[in-house]
Amino acid sequence: MQFDSMPRATFPTALGTCAVSWSETGLTGFELPDAPTQADDTAQPPAALAALIARVQRHLTGELQDFTDVRYDLSRVPEFAREVYHATLAVKAGQTSSYGEIASVLGYAPGMSRAVGTALGANPWPLLVPCHRIVSADGKMTGFSGPGGVKTKLRLLALEGAQLFAE
Repeated sequence: MQFDSMPRATFPTALGTCAVSWSETGLTGFELPDAPTQADDTAQPPAALAALIARVQRHLTGELQDFTDVRYDLSRVPEFAREVYHATLAVKAGQTSSYGEIASVLGYAPGMSRAVGTALGANPWPLLVPCHRIVSADGKMTGFSGPGGVKTKLRLLALEGAQLFAE
């Protein structure tokens, strides 16, 4: 997700070019490979974001990182989605959870799993808020809104050491 008035920077990773955008409040967006370079991208993000970029680069080479400490700008995110993103941050590298399990953690009925999926489909921080770690109740790889779709989801899960089972 990119907001026109937000500064943005692209950077190389082992999987391709990623991008971050930010406000004074925090990180407003993260783009998975292959994020296009834009004419108004900045070459020098603030120091805190430079450190985050280095962590993303390490994560995508297999030196796994935890992004729960990132200062996310949640001002443009609906309350339900905020709840879903906070719960999703608890799913650590190498683990998966289901949409229904996220709903349950939040105190909602399993029928809210579709709403959880919708919120994750609009996640402005894929990888950082690890929506790729959320799978269907039967373990199947369902849609992924990032570039490359389910193929990228599987690639990220494999990189993180998640146990994946074929039918």
